[in-house]
Amino acid sequence: MSSTANATKLAVNGRSISERFERGLKTRREVLGGAYVDASVSKATDFNWPMQELVTEYCWDEIWNRPGLDRKFRSILNLGMISALNRPHELKLHVRGAINNGLTKEQIREIFLQVSIYCGVPAAIDSFRCAQEVFDEMGI
Repeated sequence: MSSTANATKLAVNGRSISERFERGLKTRREVLGGAYVDASVSKATDFNWPMQELVTEYCWDEIWNRPGLDRKFRSILNLGMISALNRPHELKLHVRGAINNGLTKEQIREIFLQVSIYCGVPAAIDSFRCAQEVFDEMGI
């Protein structure tokens, strides 16, 4: 995916970025934390840069910035879906994002209990483990 049509004067890693990328990057940093996002973007190679563009422009701008749902509700959805998909790396990121978006540990626990019934106990057990690692890292 090329952003040349929407390129601004801004650049990341020497690459021109679109206004959508800029907006998405701002949202991505606010939800996941600047250190993580900046590390991901700075490590991007020619091979995976198109994926960074896709995720930042479409996930983090087009979807996360839509007015229909607030960030807290989007975090609830993501925790359930990512748990069901058994994607621990992404789940840890989104547990941190959920806390940043105002969810409590108790609400996250309830989401994972719901996952256990509808998606299976193994998915929920792994989700609880991942969340605990994030809580420990965050000191909460």
